[in-house]
Parts: sequence; structure tokens; C-alpha cells
Amino acid sequence: MALQVGIVGLPNAGKTTLFNALTRAGAEITAYATVSDKANVGMAPIADDRLDRVAKVVGSRKVTSATVRLVDIPGTGRQLLGSLREVDALLAVVNGWAHDSDPARDLETLQLELLVADREHVERRLERVEKEAKSGDLAFRREAEELRRLSAHLDEGKTLSEYAEPVPEALEPLTTKPLVAVENGPGGIDLKLEAELAELAEEEAAAYREGPSALETLVPQLFDVLGLISFITAGDTETRAWTLQHGSTALDAAGAIHTDMARGFIRCEVIRWNDLVDAGSHAEAARRGLMRLEGKTYVVEDGEVLNIRFSPPR
Repeated sequence: MALQVGIVGLPNAGKTTLFNALTRAGAEITAYATVSDKANVGMAPIADDRLDRVAKVVGSRKVTSATVRLVDIPGTGRQLLGSLREVDALLAVVNGWAHDSDPARDLETLQLELLVADREHVERRLERVEKEAKSGDLAFRREAEELRRLSAHLDEGKTLSEYAEPVPEALEPLTTKPLVAVENGPGGIDLKLEAELAELAEEEAAAYREGPSALETLVPQLFDVLGLISFITAGDTETRAWTLQHGSTALDAAGAIHTDMARGFIRCEVIRWNDLVDAGSHAEAARRGLMRLEGKTYVVEDGEVLNIRFSPPR
């Protein structure tokens, strides 16, 4: 499943402009939004120049990047922010262009919005659970007690990330999600320019840029806060990048590709992408002793090319 990221921000911060810059979706930008407005959803490929180099060596007919699924909601408030509870991380856009702009202040205000949304979410959940607890069900009674402690914690102005006990997973709180701040302005990224360049061919857009694109700037930050790496599979049909949690095993990598691979896992051939490129082929890499055979518990590292051997389930 693709990495899922929600875009949040105060009115006119540039949320949808960022969405368009990353996805090339051309979503309509409006000054005012309502709860009835639909969220913008799109996919953004994760640029990785290692893929083309590996694909050239192995003769792949197709190159497929890993992707980010982006959700741009039309405003703030509990109901709108609640639609982001299943995302992996948040991009918080703050306005740096206005004459009276204060990105740090806006980020603090936005974080307060997230806190309020979490508090209301806990309160509504508590109301439902307390009704169920009246039946005498022990599980509901315990959850109600936990939610009361959570509610008291939030009433003190603290976030759920500061809560000393484990937060129930079912709550999917917003304030515990990794957050990357994006300043739309001279001190950060010119999102309007990036959105305009996204409409051009990559070669043409690169000629106008003085540095990396918005996506190339933000993806490493997202990978860092989420603790992600990427690995590569490469063959004559396709060279493809996959995302994986740092510290994951070869068996986890097999499962990321297909559950049948994980169930029938036999072994994994592993080689660094640059070693494969330098060798010029898998066969030459093996001859040089650069390829290793690893088992299920092998911890995958960023940039490794994996060839997973498995027996299809019957």
C-alpha cells in the first residue's frame, strides 16, 4: 500500500497549490471551503534516480516508482480533520508570503486545531462507550475509564503524544502523527511556482529550477519522520521501488510485494544497487561475490535490490 499523507493548513495557506505541485492533478483552488466540499485525492511518484540506472543494467521494459497517496482536505475543524485519521503523516502548510505572515504562529494555531479535533473525538467516543458500559460489559467499562483519563489529559492542553500510557489504536489520533511543516514563501518553497512547473515536462521544469522540486524536498523529510526506507526489485519486465519500515526483514519485504511471496518464502538474493550497476549484470555481480543469499530474518537496508525466491502456495 502506498504511503498516505494528509495536507493540512489554515485558509489560503496554499494546501491545494502544494497538492497540485506534487500530483499534477490540477485541482481547483478556492478561497473558501465548506464541509460539503470534497477532499482532493491524488498520487505522487517518489523520484528515485537509482531506478533508471538499475533498469538500464538489467534491461527492464518498465520502471515503476514508489508512490505517495495525498489527501488535501478543504479546511479545518473536527469533521474535516477527522477524515485524515488513517493517514501515515501530515504535511502542515503555513503562509510565508503575506506582509504580516508568521509561519511559526500559524503552525502553532494549526497544531491547536489538531488538538481540539482530537479532544472532541475522544469526547464523542467516550459518550458512545459510556452508554455501552451501562450494560455491564467489562471491556466497555475499562475503555470508558481510559477515555476519561485521556479526556482529562487533553483538557490540560496536552497532546496525546505526551500521554504516559498507550493510546487506544482505534482512536487514530491526529496529534501523534508525524508532521512536516511546509512554509509556502521565500523562506521555504514557492508552491505557486512549483505548481506551474508541475505542468511542464520534467526536463523543461528542471531548467527553470535552481534546486530540487517540492517532492524531492519533502519526501526525504517524510521518510525520516516515518522511519522508512526503499528497496528495489529488478528484472527484464520491470524495475520497481517499494517502501518499507526501517528495521523490517526480508520476509516483510516479500509481504509488501505480495502475500503469496511471504507465505512461500524460500530465500532472498540481495545486492546493493550501486554494486549491481558497477558490475553491469546480476551474473557478473554474483561472480564478483557481491550478491548474498539471506533468510527470512535478514534486515533490509535502503537501496538494496532484492530477488525473492518463493514457492507459490497450493
